[in-house]
Amino acid sequence: MKRNSLLVFAALSGCLTLAAVTPAERIAPIEDFRHYICYQTPVPLEIDGRLSEGAWQAAAWSEDFVDIEGDIKPIPRWRTRVKMLWDDSYLYIGAELEEPHIWANLAERDAVLYKENDFEVFIDPDGDTHNYYELEINALGTVWDLFLNKPYREGGKAQSDWDIKGLKAAVSVRGTLNDPTDRDEGWTVEIAFPWDALAPHAPEGRAPRNGERWRVNFSRVQWHLEVVDGEYRKATDPETGEPLPEENWVWSPQGAINMHMPEMWGIVEFKKNMAGGD
Repeated sequence: MKRNSLLVFAALSGCLTLAAVTPAERIAPIEDFRHYICYQTPVPLEIDGRLSEGAWQAAAWSEDFVDIEGDIKPIPRWRTRVKMLWDDSYLYIGAELEEPHIWANLAERDAVLYKENDFEVFIDPDGDTHNYYELEINALGTVWDLFLNKPYREGGKAQSDWDIKGLKAAVSVRGTLNDPTDRDEGWTVEIAFPWDALAPHAPEGRAPRNGERWRVNFSRVQWHLEVVDGEYRKATDPETGEPLPEENWVWSPQGAINMHMPEMWGIVEFKKNMAGGD
């Protein structure tokens, strides 16, 4: 195939999906995409942000996050990784973010959270790059949930007034929030997505079955900080006075600074086996 045909191939739910990309975006073979086996949990999980239940302990961690552009960029300064589980009612996601300076101020639901440090989830149930979900959460536990009918490059618009009905989300801070006088360990995130909220754009309008695959990715937005008058603020470029660019760390690299390329997201395969099983 000629490179200027600008096609990315993705194997999802037993079929081949094609999605057009722009010349600036990297064409990756299927084996470059991250892959995670998501096992069942035998009992519903308590969403407290701690990831302490036995099912979480049995679930495997993902690979550590990398820069959004891939291996052409340095390894992220601090570790980020995720786990996933599911049952008949929810898709569960747990994340661990190493962070020596935990900072968050945005407290209103649907605030634009990537203007501060945050953790983000992207879900495309049928892998067609359209009708996908996004959720962002910060260390305060503030949530911004969105629905996009198509990527921005195709004229898509985020629907911020859409809410994930029945969503459960919590964070646990290992340190002190917004206190520059000490060094923190990090924070963990725990999210339960109801299948009822995700199923409308899933294959056959339902929760996944054993062996089926969905397209998923995760992102962490990390700003450079400095301390002024005892408070964190974004570090600035001394020449321009503007904030230094944020860093974007992801599970499955995008090949470009753009999370809205669903054809580059990772693959999550659902298994009926219980967490820790074969």
